[in-house]
Amino acid sequence: MDVDRVLLAAPRGFCAGVEMAIKALSWMVRAFEPPVYCYHEIVHNQRVVDRFRELGVVFVDDIAEVPAGRPVMLSAHGSAPEVVDAAVESCGYVVDAVCPLVTKVHHEVKVRAAKGYQIVYVGHDGHEEAVGTMAVAPDVMHRVESTDEVAGLPHFDGPVALLAQTTLSHRDWADVADATRERFPEMWMPGRSDLCFATTNRQSALMELATHCDAIVVVGSANSSNTLALEKLANEAGCARVFRVNDAAEVPGDLTGTVGVTAGASAPEELVAAVITRLDPREGVTEVRITEEDEYFPPPRNLRDLIAALDGFATAMVGGPAPMSALTEDRHQPASDVLGHLR
Repeated sequence: MDVDRVLLAAPRGFCAGVEMAIKALSWMVRAFEPPVYCYHEIVHNQRVVDRFRELGVVFVDDIAEVPAGRPVMLSAHGSAPEVVDAAVESCGYVVDAVCPLVTKVHHEVKVRAAKGYQIVYVGHDGHEEAVGTMAVAPDVMHRVESTDEVAGLPHFDGPVALLAQTTLSHRDWADVADATRERFPEMWMPGRSDLCFATTNRQSALMELATHCDAIVVVGSANSSNTLALEKLANEAGCARVFRVNDAAEVPGDLTGTVGVTAGASAPEELVAAVITRLDPREGVTEVRITEEDEYFPPPRNLRDLIAALDGFATAMVGGPAPMSALTEDRHQPASDVLGHLR
């Protein structure tokens, strides 16, 4: 390895929704005897999923696989209404860790469908977020990924709305949105973009450093939509060598010059640190930061109640007031640290 320096994108890695989901599942692991169940992978990162498996979490793709009465968490990507109903009916304790930004899209679908709209939804075929969103109002949803698919949409007699998977790249979204607007000039769009602010920030940070790099390393799993969007964006920016890696062991040993490093929204910071250690830049690391992210999504309401009850019980056992409530700790403790400290 003959790397001069590393340009490190910021923001990178865990977004607020991923932070919330990982910490929520960590609370469930602490609160319940194993196994705790999770519908779909909690987030799209193999290292995170494997760590939870070590802690006794069982990931399932069908709620029917969860034994009656056992606790279950629904993943951050959002679940179909019938999945949520089935979980509530058969499972002992249900925590829906859906990202609030996905919940916003589900709400938009419900409102527009109730008003008689046909909904064009820009999303990746088979992605868990897209599957869950399409199921909110399947009779009026029309999923597209490309301008060709927009051209193939039928004529709609009534009003049309345009919504999107939150983790799309801006370039993928913009082309399809323009094509849809051309076909349906009077279509409705939300006043605030459906695209996740964290996804946008990570893409913007990457573009800030891309043209200065001889190679770019994107840390994240192959099933992470926003990670793949970063990889695609780096290639489109003209960088000569772009590598998506799951961990440091996959970083090629022949990189030279200036290397850019970023991470998808589901990738732990420890993986980024390991990649930088492997690159071992002679001139060190320069962080290229475009904005600060201080968003915090608290645990779901019923989990907050459980945490407060556990906190109160622990305080009563030791006597006197707790110096810091568990929920306050949750806000200020990074998910990577929470996951690393679980035993």
